[in-house]
Amino acid sequence: MSDIKRIVLDVLKPHKPDLIEMSQRLSALKGVEGVNCSLDEVDQETESVKVTIEGSSIHYESVESTLRELGAVIHSVDEVAAGRRLVEDVRTLQDHT
Repeated sequence: MSDIKRIVLDVLKPHKPDLIEMSQRLSALKGVEGVNCSLDEVDQETESVKVTIEGSSIHYESVESTLRELGAVIHSVDEVAAGRRLVEDVRTLQDHT
């Protein structure tokens, strides 16, 4: 099985812990080299966050477990890159319509 190099998640979390703590906890996981958490939407009790994780060998179950410990839920897995190297998305003519 190929190693996951990048994963992009749509996450719903409570206001606490904040994005800094969540990013630090995720970045401390084995195989993770970088984390980007972007606030997408805020309501009275929750925040919707786009979480991008890159690394040499990301263990999805560890990410999911850490988010659960923080009170967050994964709404969707929006992108996954796996294999020996990252492949960037290429725009095509169909993307311009």
